[in-house]
Amino acid sequence: MKKLSVFQTINKIGQEVELYGWAQSIRKHKSVVFIDLRDRTDIIQVVGTTEDFQKINQEDVIYIKGIVKKRPEKLINPNILTGSIELEAKELKILNKTAPLPLQVDTDGYEIDEEVRLKYRYLDIRRPRLYKNLSFRSKFIDTIRQFFFKNDFLEIETPILSETTPEGARDFIVPSRLQPGKFYALPQSPQQYKQLLMVAGIERYFQIARCFRDEDPRADRAYGEFTQLDIEASFVQKEDIMNLIETMIIEVYQKLKIPIKEKPFPVFTYKQALEKFGADKFDLRTDEEKKKNIQAFAWVIDFPFFEKTEEGSWTFTHNPFSAPKPEFMNDLLNKKNIENILTTQYDLVCNGYEVGGGSIRNHQPQALKAVFEIMGLKEEEIKLKFGHMIEALGFGAPPHGGIALGIDRLIASIMNEKNVREVIAMPMTSGGKTAIMNAPSPVDKEKLRELGIKVI
Repeated sequence: MKKLSVFQTINKIGQEVELYGWAQSIRKHKSVVFIDLRDRTDIIQVVGTTEDFQKINQEDVIYIKGIVKKRPEKLINPNILTGSIELEAKELKILNKTAPLPLQVDTDGYEIDEEVRLKYRYLDIRRPRLYKNLSFRSKFIDTIRQFFFKNDFLEIETPILSETTPEGARDFIVPSRLQPGKFYALPQSPQQYKQLLMVAGIERYFQIARCFRDEDPRADRAYGEFTQLDIEASFVQKEDIMNLIETMIIEVYQKLKIPIKEKPFPVFTYKQALEKFGADKFDLRTDEEKKKNIQAFAWVIDFPFFEKTEEGSWTFTHNPFSAPKPEFMNDLLNKKNIENILTTQYDLVCNGYEVGGGSIRNHQPQALKAVFEIMGLKEEEIKLKFGHMIEALGFGAPPHGGIALGIDRLIASIMNEKNVREVIAMPMTSGGKTAIMNAPSPVDKEKLRELGIKVI
């Protein structure tokens, strides 16, 4: 097993060490060969003189045993952490030769066509920028987890194969072999399941949840799959969830040394946001703060509950499971004054993007049913699609609420990346193809026959 990483050699001057990694670059000077040996932590200059060093190609996998030495003062490289040392090689083994690379991995990669980068994502991740992004992502999620464990939340996984839900985007559907002609849907979010966990008495739930939406990609939205921090808690009010999330973000960002513009986060009503910024997503930073990549958070509250569709019927603006503000509950139940009903929805924005959203939920069955009636759903349709939720809320559901934060967007903002695909290990392409593997792809006729499906 590899016992030592390149970064650790800084404290090994004068000692013999064994290192493993890739030959990032090779410079030959007569009989002397200089190699930049790279592993996941850093690079170190290796000096070799044996004949084996003449056989190394860029990105070959190698093992080197040697002595760590200080570089002469005039040869120190201030651009890397190991720039004051080098490794005088005594032994070299080429563990695996590499074929000619289809793309360079020693640049930041922005200049390379994204389709090529994603086709060879396993090579693309070798570049230090991508590794740094993924390494930070791991630390970020772990720090979030520790906060919620400390605050007595349970991490609970919810199902991936579920039922289609009205959450504003197209579902990915999965055919059932055991029940031909019927389909599962991949979850757009764990919304209904986390509310059912509140009915079950869990009280404090969180999950780093995988979610799926068949919606067009943008720079701030990956196609197909995304990851969110999903939270639900019982016996809470709007301010409780907002304070919890604000405390979490401040604590996590402080631990990871990420600067925040303003604490506590400013709060704007939806009306104020439109009047001041012209939108409910805005960037509070100055030009200088943008250069420093300061993170500027703000809350937006008091959204309209309903809006008109192009056909003239009512639909929800955020989430059909939200509760109205208490002063509008009678209007909801009586299905009147619909255009003026405000919801308990709260959105979190950062640097011009919506990075989170949640609400206090309708925990009484008649209130949830009224939402669907305002949307024009018939009794039979409500029972078919949401009967299980309405029934569950009738068994003593506690007051509850929650929120979901977009992990990909938060990390992209922190790492100053313009596209969320730069902080996801193996994202789909903008055209909806999987990285590396050739999906979506045709399915053989026998599999389709088992599912009772015919492609027309």
